Amino acid sequence: MKAGVVDFIEKPFDPNRILEAVRGCLSALERQEVESEAREEATSRLASLTPRERQVFEALIDGKSNKEIAISLSISPRTVEIFRAKVMQKMQATSLSMLVRMGLRCAEV
Repeated sequence: MKAGVVDFIEKPFDPNRILEAVRGCLSALERQEVESEAREEATSRLASLTPRERQVFEALIDGKSNKEIAISLSISPRTVEIFRAKVMQKMQATSLSMLVRMGLRCAEV
């Protein structure tokens, strides 16, 4: 049961119940495939970042402000803004929340 059983159908079984179980499994497999593709895409985008962009990315994922990032990396807040814009562009993220989701996907690898 622990090795991946998704459903249990008792005898005598209803054919509609079997179809429902198969549809549920196919739907779950499709969701897993979509998530896996998104993870691979985010990981390849992350690999395109420079070491400094990666540091800014990780700090953003940790929830740090531009000022906190600047202090921890010994750079100016304006420089952080520039790196942040580059990270958003390279990761193809339209918002910080989207960037955080990508970071979480990459961390699951």
